[in-house]
Amino acid sequence: MNLKKWIAIIATLALLVSTYAVSPDRSEAAPPPSTANQTIFGPNVYVFDPSMPAADIQAVTSAVFNEQESNEFSNQRYALLFKPGTYNIDMKVGFFTHVAGLGQNPGQVNLTGGALNVDAKWDNGNATRNFWRAIENLSITPASGMTRIAVSQAAPLRRLNINGELQLFDFDNNWNAGWASGGLLADSVVNGTIVPGSQQQWFSRNSQYGNWTNGVWNMVFVGDTNPPTGQFPDPPYTVVDEAPVLREKPYLYVDGSGQYRVFVPSLQHDRKGVSWVGGSTSGESLSIDTFHIARPETATSANINAALSQGKNLIFTPGIYHLSETIQVNRANTVVLGIGLPTIIPTNGQVTMKVADVDGVKVAGLVLDAGPVNSTSLLEVGPSGSNGNHAANPTSLHDLFFRIGGAAIGKNDASLIINSNHVIGDHFWIWRADHGAGVGWTENISKNGLIVNGNQVTIYGLFNEHHHEYQTLWNGNGGRVYFYQSEIPYDVPSQAGWMSQNGTVNGYASYKVADHVTDHEVWGLGVYSFFRDAPVKLESGIEVPDTAGVKVHHATSIWLAGTPGSEITHVINKLGGRVYANSPAEGMRQTVNEFIGTGTGGPGVPGGPETALDRTGWTASSSPSSGDVAANLLDGSMATRWSAGTAMAPGQSLTIDMKAAKSFNKVVMNSTGSNDDYARGYDIYVSSDGVNYGSAVASGTGSGPIVDAAFPVQSARYIKIVQTGTASNWWSIRELNVYTNGNGGNNGGGTGAELSRSGWVAASSPSSGDVAANLLDGNMATRWSTGAAMAPGQSLTIDMGSSQSFSKIVMDSTGSNDDYARGYEVYVSQDGVTYGSAIASGTGDGPVVTAQFSQTNARYIKVVQTGTVSNWWSIREFKVYN
Repeated sequence: MNLKKWIAIIATLALLVSTYAVSPDRSEAAPPPSTANQTIFGPNVYVFDPSMPAADIQAVTSAVFNEQESNEFSNQRYALLFKPGTYNIDMKVGFFTHVAGLGQNPGQVNLTGGALNVDAKWDNGNATRNFWRAIENLSITPASGMTRIAVSQAAPLRRLNINGELQLFDFDNNWNAGWASGGLLADSVVNGTIVPGSQQQWFSRNSQYGNWTNGVWNMVFVGDTNPPTGQFPDPPYTVVDEAPVLREKPYLYVDGSGQYRVFVPSLQHDRKGVSWVGGSTSGESLSIDTFHIARPETATSANINAALSQGKNLIFTPGIYHLSETIQVNRANTVVLGIGLPTIIPTNGQVTMKVADVDGVKVAGLVLDAGPVNSTSLLEVGPSGSNGNHAANPTSLHDLFFRIGGAAIGKNDASLIINSNHVIGDHFWIWRADHGAGVGWTENISKNGLIVNGNQVTIYGLFNEHHHEYQTLWNGNGGRVYFYQSEIPYDVPSQAGWMSQNGTVNGYASYKVADHVTDHEVWGLGVYSFFRDAPVKLESGIEVPDTAGVKVHHATSIWLAGTPGSEITHVINKLGGRVYANSPAEGMRQTVNEFIGTGTGGPGVPGGPETALDRTGWTASSSPSSGDVAANLLDGSMATRWSAGTAMAPGQSLTIDMKAAKSFNKVVMNSTGSNDDYARGYDIYVSSDGVNYGSAVASGTGSGPIVDAAFPVQSARYIKIVQTGTASNWWSIRELNVYTNGNGGNNGGGTGAELSRSGWVAASSPSSGDVAANLLDGNMATRWSTGAAMAPGQSLTIDMGSSQSFSKIVMDSTGSNDDYARGYEVYVSQDGVTYGSAIASGTGDGPVVTAQFSQTNARYIKVVQTGTVSNWWSIREFKVYN
């Protein structure tokens, strides 16, 4: 695999898709005549059977791709469906093409040979416009051992079994990695490595893979069986162990007698892993006879609503539907399923579809375009004021894509309004067009993308972009969002015309949680700016109330490009630094690790928003030196590097002069692009005068191209990094950044004070005669121990009696010096039952083991042993610090 230049492209991702010319609607020859499209689903659905000549199948799929490869705003829609069997094929998937297997499980359809790929050759390797396509429910086994699916928004990958490597980007004509801005992988298995390459962001849910190689800005993993390890923001990974409440998307299949049916997966809670591994997905199978099949040449609002009122479910086949009245979905458990990305456009300014406040409706696989007459919304789930309890059988929405402009002029107040409680959202792209037809600040008007008024609404994979005011406005309580990607509007004409909160705040936050909300939690947010037309400022990309029940995990602001003077001033609630330029690196990206509301009316507790220090004026020197000068690691360019110019050896060193004393708690050495040149071992020292260095403040061993060294907060002018490892590779670093948590205190954002342990209780598994209470008794003469050799899975649990705010634990084994944890993971819980992902992990290297992490609130702390050694695991005293 040739990745020789992709990281250089990542460093220059500022050029935006809106600067490109728009591809006209192409008029290619129609696919050749075939018996495959002579089914109940109409002429734009091709159903292939293994008995058909392979050449005929290849001819159809190639013709569809040739027509749709660059047909970004095409009026053509296709579904290419494969009955169970094996197909030797070399197919590519273009715009508005839906490829799916018709087996009940992905293994029943296997594409071999050249198999299936999505490239970006039509745009010289740039995949940021590879939208609106879908691939699901089949196996891909290419002879080459590699599958390329270079996609961006609205291109879901579901229920796939991919054998070999999966690359999520493409190369340009000079073998540079092209840009990409995806994407979704759900309920899938990749029996090999996933290489995101230049993908800016990605959302993976309930999937498994051999390895995940890298990330750029925002990668979120929920319920994956083996997600990558690393600590946000470098690498930019957010890992959530389980999906709390979930229903997979319904899908079309054929049963053993050859009859079409629709499978509706069941509701699941706290799911980890893939639904079909080890057996079929659980759920209900519906006969095709229970469905009204809408075709664009005959469908009207009247005949669709008549079928729904008679108790029918609904399938939209591929095509464009211009409808004059609202589609009314009033019956509980109705299934509305699109195949081939059918597109529905309201002609009279009506709401395109309304779902009643009933149980268990499923809406999936639709493109909802705004029409030329303004609509209050395109999809409304529950009427205003809905208050039903649907926890046992919620409505679920899957792969819904909204467009305001792009194909034609369109207008709406809000694209999607969710009024019902307990709704599950499973992948949305809500897009006010930044390019295409009918595009302009006063043309494709859209106030908001998403408004949530219902309570206990959960959304996985929310992409929401370019609307005039708040992209997302959340008014309901108990909301949960896993992955958020948003570009704020490019075409704001002036600051004066773009002010929120009665004209007192610059701009409209992308993600806005209403002030009255008391319970809300979101993981993995990226808010990006390209103020193309004016020097506009946005005060904060995210605004949430300062309430104890409101939490934001892992937020990123990115300055893609823009008019000089434009910026996102803060990440969240006036916390986090500003982004305003592509260089230096901290001018392009800022992050906040954790935000926890305090209820004090202030900006909230940042929980250690890690901010890269401004490197302006800094200098670097090294021993030895080479033609790759040390200044390169401070220049903001991943295309340059510093290197030792010789094989790694102990004693080589690198010194950074920050020109003034700084407060900091982390150093990140990024060798990406020279992936094997990371430090095999290192010690980090600090100094105020560049002469007197004390003991190392951190030491460790690198395991990949990004070496992240965190330590207690230091105040110093100079940083010296000394190589302690040996390797034949040169030691080289592309960029070195120094981070502060913004508190001038401990790593987590608190005061650093030890918490009172009065009334605390400890328990362990296994237990021994050295009882767990000993580590809380204030006596170093007593100890807790496992009474057995250290082994993975041993655990220690502390009940602090009530919820506490803390950012550090210290496990002191002094007196039993060799009994420290060889490896550990730290988990927290409010109820002692539900623990999420580990908040910290590490390896001990001496009798005092300190684990620091972002500020967190919890009652219970669980420490799990991950190492192995013949010594017992024992601790004399266990302390927790704010």
